[in-house]
Amino acid sequence: METKQRYTFKKNEKLKSRKTIEQLFKEGNSFSNFPFRIVWKFNDVAKAPVQAGFAVSSKHFKNAVDRNRVKRLMRETYRLQKSELQSQLFQRQKLMAVFIIYVGNELPDYGFVFDKMNHVLERLIKITNENFPANT
Repeated sequence: METKQRYTFKKNEKLKSRKTIEQLFKEGNSFSNFPFRIVWKFNDVAKAPVQAGFAVSSKHFKNAVDRNRVKRLMRETYRLQKSELQSQLFQRQKLMAVFIIYVGNELPDYGFVFDKMNHVLERLIKITNENFPANT
């Protein structure tokens, strides 16, 4: 019998701790994959394998409605595609904090964000595999 996978983004997976966010921006690594800038750091203490936060610049999007729309798109595409990254980190018993910042200046559509988020998550998986090779 086939079991359905549930795509959720629970409270413990959201990056909310001010202390963790400050530490992430101070000590974390980053890369850009237009239209995103990603800041990430392997974490010692977390409630989930990956904790993620999302932000959109108010410099490019003056209206809160537009900023919220972009964040909603980012969260949704992340929610649907994060399972591979989570399983890689769970296998290696590592924890990661990720902050994804939208740096584009045009309101994106869902397909564009979905495709770009896929590239971002693949790169994070690659980083995980390079830093912690699988036990063979």
